[in-house]
Amino acid sequence: MSADSLIGGNLLSIEDLSADGLAEVLEVAESFVEVNGRSVKKIPVLKGRVIASLFFEESTRTRLSFETAAKRLSADVLSLAVASSSVKKGESLKDTIETIEALGIDAVVLRHRSSGAAHQVSRWVKEAKVINAGDGTHEHPSQALIDLFTVRRAVAERRGVDSRGSGLALLAGARVLIIGDIVHSRVARSEMLAYAKAGAQVRVIGPGTLVPGNVEIYGAERAENLDVELAEADVVSLLRMQEERGSGRFVPSLHEFSTLYGIDERRARLIRDDAVITHPGPMVRGVEVSSLVADDPRMVVREQVTNGVPIRMAILFLALSTRGEMVNV
Repeated sequence: MSADSLIGGNLLSIEDLSADGLAEVLEVAESFVEVNGRSVKKIPVLKGRVIASLFFEESTRTRLSFETAAKRLSADVLSLAVASSSVKKGESLKDTIETIEALGIDAVVLRHRSSGAAHQVSRWVKEAKVINAGDGTHEHPSQALIDLFTVRRAVAERRGVDSRGSGLALLAGARVLIIGDIVHSRVARSEMLAYAKAGAQVRVIGPGTLVPGNVEIYGAERAENLDVELAEADVVSLLRMQEERGSGRFVPSLHEFSTLYGIDERRARLIRDDAVITHPGPMVRGVEVSSLVADDPRMVVREQVTNGVPIRMAILFLALSTRGEMVNV
């Protein structure tokens, strides 16, 4: 696949998509939103296809979202329970992939603790498409697409326009501020790339130990003054501290992080009323965001979860389609 469209190819990184490719995913997802509002939430576009869900690192939200998306497209789902699989007996990732592919799968949705795992699996499989559901601290492309989709719809609602058919126009020029643990966040890397490709102005801020010095390669800039940035932002993207990856060792204490970079009631008042606040979840109330702000009407966390299904339906449909096939919903 060329770095242009998702049609008939893998989704390993946001870099696999051009700006037009990003817009294509968002537009296809719009067509699946209506499906998720039906009493019977199922269409036969991937009937007979088999999708393997391989999560070597647990993530209930992402796994359930992908599996729900596959089932709503009428695909069959093979879900690997790593805790009781041969992986626990010492089987290698390569052997596991070869075993799964021998069963006749069409796509594999992979979550793995090692950065680059999805790229490696894409070299091992012969026919199956590979969807990266998060690899180490590298990328989480589907979450970035969810965030763009959710923000686009929120902006359209605030302006009283229809998001369908708008491409990336509603995101172009938007001022996006990403706050928190950038170093350990695969979501942040995918977000920076995606928002930059959409034409947004991306800035990141956090403790010096948790912001890499090379954010420019992702299309972002470092910011210094949180209060000033909050007042100017159209989109505020909050990240949680990656405790399981040791981010707590990079700051004196979570209390200090919260004091300096957490969004409390005072900082929330700096954010414009028409701005959008996102969080990939799960939120840690009292650390990156206070409990009251977590329930702020500008927060679109619930919408992000809901939109996860149509976006992942679009990803799976496009990856398993050929040019010329149409979505019939």
